[in-house]
Amino acid sequence: MLSKTITRFNAALTMPDLANLLLRLTFGLLIFHGWHKLHGGIGGIQTMLEAHGVPGFVGYGVLLGEFIAPIMIILGIFTRPAALVAAVTMFVAWLLVGLGHTFELSPVGAWAIEDIVYYFMVAIVIALMGCGRYSVMKNPLYR
Repeated sequence: MLSKTITRFNAALTMPDLANLLLRLTFGLLIFHGWHKLHGGIGGIQTMLEAHGVPGFVGYGVLLGEFIAPIMIILGIFTRPAALVAAVTMFVAWLLVGLGHTFELSPVGAWAIEDIVYYFMVAIVIALMGCGRYSVMKNPLYR
């Protein structure tokens, strides 16, 4: 009896395409970071890059990784490449602002870089899983 109940319960909750969509929508919240930079400017990022010897124009890549890529991921357009772009953006964010905080806790006891790590890891998961069935693109090649 218990095994039948567990089997039915598991079958009722087995919805990988819906799970992919929910994961993509949740990851898409990264767009707010990009929106802030789109409207507030990327001067701070350019300054940090230049301090490390990287040309300031590379800072515009943050708009690709935190604004364009999340839109593509939400819509299911070139999901895997967009997720890899976002993952690289999070890696660079860690190098620029998180590296010195890697082994620290925030004032409320959270890992100081957990948001960077979560976005990085979820981007990797999305890149490995793809977008699933729910996408604005009919052709699977463009998902």
